[in-house]
Amino acid sequence: MIGVFDSGVGGLGVLRHVRSQLPTADLVYVADHAAAPYGTRSLAEVEERAELCASWLAAQGCRVVTIACNTASAAALHALRRRMPDVDFVGMEPAVKPAAEVTGTGRVGVVATAATFQGELFASVVARFASGVEVLTAACPTWVELVEEGRTRGPEVASEVRRCLKPLLDAGIDTLVLACTHYPALLEAIEAVVGPNVRIIDPAPAVASQTARLARRRGVDTGRGRTELVSTSDRDRLLAAAERMGIVAPARVLALG
Repeated sequence: MIGVFDSGVGGLGVLRHVRSQLPTADLVYVADHAAAPYGTRSLAEVEERAELCASWLAAQGCRVVTIACNTASAAALHALRRRMPDVDFVGMEPAVKPAAEVTGTGRVGVVATAATFQGELFASVVARFASGVEVLTAACPTWVELVEEGRTRGPEVASEVRRCLKPLLDAGIDTLVLACTHYPALLEAIEAVVGPNVRIIDPAPAVASQTARLARRRGVDTGRGRTELVSTSDRDRLLAAAERMGIVAPARVLALG
């Protein structure tokens, strides 16, 4: 069994990619709505919630767990690997490396939550892969709220996307990294704002590929093809978001902590 968790519905995009690569695997998704959004919490708080989610998934029999949240990955990935060595963890790493490889102007934009930028993971990725490249960042917390509410189109969405991206575009970026799993849900609005000359990078497919590799190594890549959705407080929001993405699965509420 494979577990996937996020603060809310953003990680459903990762879940969908995992399902496309592992059609017969049994998947469990946890949306930690009771503590959402992670991006406004301290890294210590996020680490605590991530451990609750991961521990519950491990107790259900998950031997591969994907942290489908950049903020939780920044706060807890290394700690979870130390504390739970029997589980293979896959984290969301800001896709600075591929962005640095394809930029023509040498200016790369990264959008994420403020907490993601505060974690050691982001600083490490920039230090390792962005030599000679200028990495400009913008925290866009309201984007998470829009996606959680199911608002991904319309004038208000376009205005908020434009407001957040304007400083990056004014600085001359030609590549944009979406370093929050919620943000791809706004792809249509983002593309309209940045135009055809800015490449957009979503790390979710690569993360799903790594999940699939570990699942095959663990022998948990085959099962009955079941998907279970769990929210820590808002089953209806999770179901509605899943339906919008074409994910049909039962959902329930689970109290954690």
